[in-house]
Amino acid sequence: MAFDSGDVAWVLTATLLVMMMLLPGLALFYGGLVRAKNLLSVMSQVMGVGAVAILAWVGWAYSLAFSGSGLFVGDLSKLGLAGIDGETAWALATPGKAIPELLFACFQMSFAAITVALVVGALVERVRFSAILLFALLFVTIVYAPIAHMVWAADGLIFQTGAIDFAGGTVVHINAGVAGLVGVAFAGPRIGFLKEAMPPHSLALVLVGTGLLWVGWFGFNAGSALEANGVAAIAMLNTFVAPAAGMLGWMGIERWRSDRPSLLGGASGAVAGLVAVTPAAGVSGPLGAMVLGVAASATCYAFIAGAKHRLKLDDSLDVFGIHGLGGIVGSIGTAIVALPALGGHASPDYSLVAQLGRQSGAVLLAIGWSAAGSAICFALAGLAVPLRRDADEEREGLDLSDHGERAYNP
Repeated sequence: MAFDSGDVAWVLTATLLVMMMLLPGLALFYGGLVRAKNLLSVMSQVMGVGAVAILAWVGWAYSLAFSGSGLFVGDLSKLGLAGIDGETAWALATPGKAIPELLFACFQMSFAAITVALVVGALVERVRFSAILLFALLFVTIVYAPIAHMVWAADGLIFQTGAIDFAGGTVVHINAGVAGLVGVAFAGPRIGFLKEAMPPHSLALVLVGTGLLWVGWFGFNAGSALEANGVAAIAMLNTFVAPAAGMLGWMGIERWRSDRPSLLGGASGAVAGLVAVTPAAGVSGPLGAMVLGVAASATCYAFIAGAKHRLKLDDSLDVFGIHGLGGIVGSIGTAIVALPALGGHASPDYSLVAQLGRQSGAVLLAIGWSAAGSAICFALAGLAVPLRRDADEEREGLDLSDHGERAYNP
């Protein structure tokens, strides 16, 4: 089959944009949010788990996600990408069109890498480098690949129900957010949590990381069309407006609550908007995307500013608070913003009630699978390697205890 050069070029570009979200985008974003003594540790963890995910994906996880005919997981018929070469085709939504399957595997590989890297943010400043690498290996195998299969493989359980997840609201964000929450339960809080200040050491790095994440997200969302077409254009527009609305929504709440909108709040709101629009990017109109951005921003703000502290939950960089909750808001809200009456792109016979049921079912299944699977992954990793550094090493900072180097010389 002859491949459309425009589609191939676009998905190549989108794949590189998603990888830019990981390195350097997420590494800078997370790195700026921690204390200076843990900057290199966080960056190393993001880089390390991404590398583990890439190798596991090529080895067996792609096969588990996108081969076979199981409802919950595929098989190992494509172990090591067996039987796939540059001429093997992956069929697209448009009849008669395809891209190389190797390219599809690369695009999906970048999603697996960024998902497990997101989990890191819940556990920074206290978890060993070796432990998080082992967790990543288990997570990609036990949790990520089956959820990807259920949502995006044609014979997957969630796909067959008709639930919409255009670019990863369940697969990436709810999955990572719930895994982070489980990890917090296993690792416990940082020393000094709720007793001493733990401010971000560099909001400049946070802003640079936010910008790289936002630009990379165009590959994440628009790239998920897998074609250079109108659906990609819809997703691109929504990826502009949802984070813009989320940013201003968060800063507006801060202005109302404390009279001082913050850069950190703006960055958090932008990411919340990006998360929320991810599952709806290809089916929402721009006004619906704006509503999703504001709704996710307000929900995430309320949790982080209130419930998180009441629960004494040391989700260090708010992985559940932004990705988990934002993904839930976006995944359920997708049913609403897809309505043609609201500018969405669903078919004229679309049933809101039925779609709300499908979206809610997908969310519940993703939460349950991620929670149970992540608990198994953390338990197994903890049996092999202690999750936590000891108290003195944690106070000194993981840059020195894990890596023997400092980000900044005295």
